[in-house]
Amino acid sequence: MRERAAKTAAAMAAGSSSVQAPPKKKTPPAQFFREVRAEGRKITWTSRKETWITSVMVGIMVALAAVFFLVVDFGIGRAMQFILSLTNAG
Repeated sequence: MRERAAKTAAAMAAGSSSVQAPPKKKTPPAQFFREVRAEGRKITWTSRKETWITSVMVGIMVALAAVFFLVVDFGIGRAMQFILSLTNAG
């Protein structure tokens, strides 16, 4: 723990421009594709039913948001018409 703190302090004191990252190891293409395939096996895909339900819920929320903003826009428009009619009446 102290070594890590000392390295961090030394790196910060030296400035970030002079600190270089260690060179990355080259991975052979065959090993890379094996690792990609292994990671791909860990993926859990949603079922068709879950995807359908989620899509319907998103559609409902979009419709509700559209109605909400329609009502708010209508209300603000009416309020602005009222305020502008007061200034033109006098």
